[in-house]
Amino acid sequence: MAFGIAGAGQERWPNGGGTPLTTTQAASNRPLSSETSVTVVVATRNRAAELCRTLDRLACLPERPQVIVVDNASRDGTCAAVRERHPAVESIRLTANRPTWARNVGTVRATTPYVAFSDDDSWWAPGALQHARAVLDAHPSLGLVAARTLVGPDNAEDPINGRMAASPLPRGGLPGPRILGFLACAVVVRRAAFLEVGGYSKMLGIGGEERLLAADLAAAGWAAVYLEEMVAYHHPSPIRQTVRRRCLLARNEALFAWLRRPARRALVTTGSLARRAWRDPVAARAIVALLLALPRALMQRRALPPQIEAQLRVLEAGDG
Repeated sequence: MAFGIAGAGQERWPNGGGTPLTTTQAASNRPLSSETSVTVVVATRNRAAELCRTLDRLACLPERPQVIVVDNASRDGTCAAVRERHPAVESIRLTANRPTWARNVGTVRATTPYVAFSDDDSWWAPGALQHARAVLDAHPSLGLVAARTLVGPDNAEDPINGRMAASPLPRGGLPGPRILGFLACAVVVRRAAFLEVGGYSKMLGIGGEERLLAADLAAAGWAAVYLEEMVAYHHPSPIRQTVRRRCLLARNEALFAWLRRPARRALVTTGSLARRAWRDPVAARAIVALLLALPRALMQRRALPPQIEAQLRVLEAGDG
């Protein structure tokens, strides 16, 4: 199945977070089953071999989740490889590279109440999805649960694990620490909550995109928590565009401020990036990219509720 950028009149997607996602049922020669409560959505681009290894691991999970692969216009035969090695997996091929938007496509396509995200270099531990389902079932105010991520063959702790575990935000009877940030390849979302807030922003792409989704979920009244006993594995791919990713991270920090933070905070963040640009070529690229995206960001600007902005400030104070 292939999707164009505009969806050929069948799908409606937001240009940035905060607009509900809706769709008509897309045609497929592989109907989805309703036997499970969790679908795993995997976004990928030009990593067919790594993707197939991830699918091998997902196929061994005792939960036997439905799996949807969304291919970002790969040129390495990704969809053909999936059809050959994992014929039960549904694959959707986009006609252009839309990194985070691919997760939205897969989530709209899913029919289960919960959606777990993996990347082509990450997968879930046995029992993790069952635990996520149980927690989400028991806590209807939860929109997202984030896993403990173990990195590489040595299963090293991802640094984000400690930050989430030590979150100073009020827990309020939730089953884990309340969070406003996470690792995109290691979360399970309540599908209805994800679609309500518009999913991931197409504007941001890959690099810090989680922050906007977390803020929009919180603003809509959905809580997000860290569950240490829920485990995901991440073996970062060697096929990476490191400089581009650093540029996007810097640009997206400022874009997030213009999209959701007070104007003063946005100006301070942009000024800091501009000062770094004098000595850092990556920051210089980021400031140019920010200026190009800024008109669209201002059109989509919607300040967060005061209580969510206050929580962000608490987290920033804790980061020093």
